[in-house]
Amino acid sequence: MALPAFVLAGWPRLGYAVAAVAWLIQRLAQYLVERHTVTALRAGNRRGAFGALAATTLGRVWFLALAILLVGKLGEREDGLAAALLCVALVTLYLGGTAIARLISPEEGPG
Repeated sequence: MALPAFVLAGWPRLGYAVAAVAWLIQRLAQYLVERHTVTALRAGNRRGAFGALAATTLGRVWFLALAILLVGKLGEREDGLAAALLCVALVTLYLGGTAIARLISPEEGPG
């Protein structure tokens, strides 16, 4: 959805492409870990579930940061800036959307 803004603003498309691919890869990793976490919790393995979730949360942040750094170093500085701006927008929208979704339909607890 951000591609038209990148095109109209004249921002580098390499930064957009790298940030978009990195974002999709880390979201896939999050999805797979969430599935593993549910399975581990059902099996009563809280330590394994929490460990996987914690490790991938930190790993996903580092993965995005590394992608931004590499595109800025291997390409032009503007590519890195464009990738950073897209990642900031994506993270902000993701966190905001998650917060709103939890406010609208909170998970039911035991009871």
